Amino acid sequence: MKKRIESEKIPLLLWLDDLDPDALQQAKNLANLPFAFHHVAIMPDAHVGYGMPIGGVLATQGAVVPNAVGVDIGCGMCAVKTGITEATTDQLKKIVGSIRRAIPLGFKHHLTPRPHSIMPPLADMEVEKELPVIAREYESGRHQVGTLGGGNHFIELQRGSDNHIWLMVHSGSRNLGYKVAGYYNKLAQKINVDAGLKVPKQWQLAALWVESKEGVRYMAEMNYCVAFAGANRQEMMRRIQWIVSEVTGCEEFHPPLDVAHNYAAKENHFGQQVLVHRKGATRAFAGELGIIPGSQGSTSYIVRGLGNPDSFSSCSHGAGRVLGRKQAQRSLDLQQEIAKLEKKGILHGLRSKRDLDEAPSAYKDIGSVMNNQKDLVEIVVELSPLAVVKG
Repeated sequence: MKKRIESEKIPLLLWLDDLDPDALQQAKNLANLPFAFHHVAIMPDAHVGYGMPIGGVLATQGAVVPNAVGVDIGCGMCAVKTGITEATTDQLKKIVGSIRRAIPLGFKHHLTPRPHSIMPPLADMEVEKELPVIAREYESGRHQVGTLGGGNHFIELQRGSDNHIWLMVHSGSRNLGYKVAGYYNKLAQKINVDAGLKVPKQWQLAALWVESKEGVRYMAEMNYCVAFAGANRQEMMRRIQWIVSEVTGCEEFHPPLDVAHNYAAKENHFGQQVLVHRKGATRAFAGELGIIPGSQGSTSYIVRGLGNPDSFSSCSHGAGRVLGRKQAQRSLDLQQEIAKLEKKGILHGLRSKRDLDEAPSAYKDIGSVMNNQKDLVEIVVELSPLAVVKG
């Protein structure tokens, strides 16, 4: 399902009918960037972001936009299929308790630095010259790798439609990505006019020429953050697997499926090499497996991409917010949201009003989101939550 809007410099293709006005204006801003390519694709989970809608896909020629990647560079999903088909409530409680003790959550970091071997290698790069932000933040990153973070990041145990228990982690590059994103967005704002990248300041879409020294450094640091985010998820997944094995006796864990949904990458589309920015969007090349999580308490999916060129071979990265964080905390009823989760028998993380930003009703209906992207992906496994750990 897609809707086409022709009113801008290049068209907008939307896989939803209910995009809020602010996010629609952001999408129109993207379509009027001087270096935007072919069209802008808006996924069915889209909602307003900073500069660019979360759930947007932008292809560019010659330029990279830090805010079109976002502050949590490399944020994404990791999922592992286990060899067990059942887990008792008592086992789930023990697993959740052990995870909370073993993995720092929210703003917590490891007290001692993790080994260098867990961090992505720096190879033979002149780190301080080629990766100036990473050079400053590397030691801090050693305390952060293998930590969950807060917001919508989570760890879940799930029952699959394939009759297996699955493990899932949603997390990103922690403070490392935030620092890189902030540094290069400010740099882009500073040099935007002098570099001839005539982007109105109020759009919050300042850019860098990819071949400039600043653009080269941003791409290098962004790619390091993508690798760090993947290492972060897989370090947590190793600990989770060890805990599950200790509690249940499970000895079989399939290789992890790991996908990022905040990054920019060079790809070929419509006969051109372009830089595809996915901000809250999952790559969905033909035959490629991906992960689309629901909200706390709703179904998640392992999917196979259909390689639809109109979406730049992309799909949604989740359900997408329908209420802002503060709005959800103000308007939702805590007891009603708890009741929804407990009716499904889910071990959940809702404890107080401040947790309502991650309540089920703060998100769009994942079923509708999946229905709107039948031309982008096919469902391989449907995953129902059993236990949720939030930051």
